[in-house]
Amino acid sequence: MRFQAWKIFSVLIVLFIGIIFSLPNIFPPDPSVQITTASAGDGFSNKFLDDLKDLSENTDINTLSFEKTEKSILIRTNSYQDQIELKDFLQKELNENFVVALNLAANTPDWLKALNAKPMKLGLDLRGGVNFLMEVDTELLIQTKLESIGSVIRNSLREERIKTTSIDIQNDRILVSLVDNKKTEAFTRIVNDLGNLNLNLVQNLNYELSFSDQEIDETIDYAVLQNLTTLRNRVNELGVSEPVVQREGRKRISVQLPGIQDTAEAKKIIGKTANLEFRLEAKDNSLASRVEAFPYRGLKTKLEKKVIISGDRVSDASVGFDENGFPQVNISLDSDGGAQMHRATRNNVGTRMAVLFVEKKSTSNFDNGINSIKNFYDKRIISLATIQSALANQFRITGLDSPAEASELALLLRAGALAAPMNFVEEGTIGPSLGADNIRLGINSLALGLSLVLIFMIFYYKVFGFIANLAVLLNLVLIASVMSILSATLTLPGIAGIVLTIGMAVDANVLIFSRIREELKRNLKPLEAITSGYDRAFITIVDANLTTLIVALILYLVGTGPIQGFAITLSVGILTSMFTAILFTRMLVFFIYARRRNIENIWI
Repeated sequence: MRFQAWKIFSVLIVLFIGIIFSLPNIFPPDPSVQITTASAGDGFSNKFLDDLKDLSENTDINTLSFEKTEKSILIRTNSYQDQIELKDFLQKELNENFVVALNLAANTPDWLKALNAKPMKLGLDLRGGVNFLMEVDTELLIQTKLESIGSVIRNSLREERIKTTSIDIQNDRILVSLVDNKKTEAFTRIVNDLGNLNLNLVQNLNYELSFSDQEIDETIDYAVLQNLTTLRNRVNELGVSEPVVQREGRKRISVQLPGIQDTAEAKKIIGKTANLEFRLEAKDNSLASRVEAFPYRGLKTKLEKKVIISGDRVSDASVGFDENGFPQVNISLDSDGGAQMHRATRNNVGTRMAVLFVEKKSTSNFDNGINSIKNFYDKRIISLATIQSALANQFRITGLDSPAEASELALLLRAGALAAPMNFVEEGTIGPSLGADNIRLGINSLALGLSLVLIFMIFYYKVFGFIANLAVLLNLVLIASVMSILSATLTLPGIAGIVLTIGMAVDANVLIFSRIREELKRNLKPLEAITSGYDRAFITIVDANLTTLIVALILYLVGTGPIQGFAITLSVGILTSMFTAILFTRMLVFFIYARRRNIENIWI
């Protein structure tokens, strides 16, 4: 019976790494409240921190510590109830320039942090919080893109001196009527240069343009991916701990915010579909079809429908004050946005440019007991200023009503505008007490299953059963470490996957030990029986676990939410159980029996 030195060394290295990276899970985080400023670049003074301590001391809320960083203050509390009460209290005491959010403060020791060891993330069913399912408004997305394409076609036809009687957008298509039959070839070339557009001749000189199916799919896919990034930025900007923002299906996004209990507040955080549009003030001789009117400070102001740039071109935004002490937002654009802004403003010096704030809202109407929700867009001018010189990548928005409005606008712009409007499809809340109950029940089921397995193995397989039990316990440690390293999220179905893995880990040892018993019945010597048992059972164990692993991968790929949580822990558990059942137990058996001579019996 041999067990090479390099195998022993490899097993010990894996054990060491597994134990180290599983240790953070024994240091549970403290429920805490995080305070940040809505203005980029602002910090906190020591006086402000002292004032916060004085405020909290005058309440019945139990706080553990106050920690100040460059951009935030973290207040640790004794319980989730204290956390919620402290947050409500601070929101009333502090002004709107401060963002107060629930958080979880890690208790991981510094030496583990230096190794980048972190605890597992807990899912919403274990931590408590709110969950939203949001859906991209594809109809409006396609309509907006058609309007953009229509604007490009108008400009291109004007540059080519191709006259039209009309360019209209109806439903999901653009209708173009040409004047001159000789310009059809040039018109066709312009449309073809735009990409995946279907061009059909309806009748003489009347054309119909529509998106191809490929273009529609690519547009929706791009919008969903962009919104994923924006929602993650928006949640991170407000300091929500361990958020989960992931795609579900073709056009839906799931957002999970652990620790938050107020759905109205959560909607305010992630549901802002606000955007900015920069437009020029319309001239007196502008066509009515190209002009849109908005009220501004008691007067009706006409703006061009053509948008110079929108909020997605903003790379940074911060709050400041002008020379008169009025709030302003300092804007930085990306390279493309700066070029577009320069082209639009260099020939319009002296003209006024408006900043239009566009926000999606909804109204509820109860009729005969049925609640119907209607979505609409609220557009209002927040700034109207004369262009003094050609603008480029950096400029400022003035004329805002209050510092709070400036702070909110800057925050939304920094986080990014949504590439497409989204609607709330589902929402749900799980309280922290229910999450704690789920953890308790999950641990109880895990402990019960583990205890029964450990008792059975020792009773039935004696010394080898004890070795198998050590392997099962180590398997749990390795699962925790791998989940922590991968930053995977543990859910209640995930705990079920771990319980199932315990049985599977023991199953591999049962196969090995049964094989060893068979070899002993064939009158093989104990050491030969052990070697033969491990070697002959190896292929069977690999085949059985490989088929289960394939099923787990399929569950992860086609499933969502709870199914994926189960599949993740099951997959990790399969791999770690093969390591512990085959390599770790064989190493222990080697240390116990390999150097003993003339062994007549083994306890199996």
